[in-house]
Amino acid sequence: MPRKTHHVVPNSDGGWDVKKGGGERSIKHFDTKQNAVDFGRGVSKNQESELVIHKKDGKIQNPDSHGGDPCPPKDKK
Repeated sequence: MPRKTHHVVPNSDGGWDVKKGGGERSIKHFDTKQNAVDFGRGVSKNQESELVIHKKDGKIQNPDSHGGDPCPPKDKK
């Protein structure tokens, strides 16, 4: 089963977007990255998905898992 993801990505016109993994359209647009991350984290927790935060150049900065992890840490069993 593929994992669900949400992404915080830079918008080519400026600002930041939160998108569902594999989606073309933005769920919501923000002027600041921090606001996009905060919103995306809430969506990710609600949907039990992984939040993937990207840098300005589009590379992955860091993922943040909120459930559905196929390999949970041993101390989280």
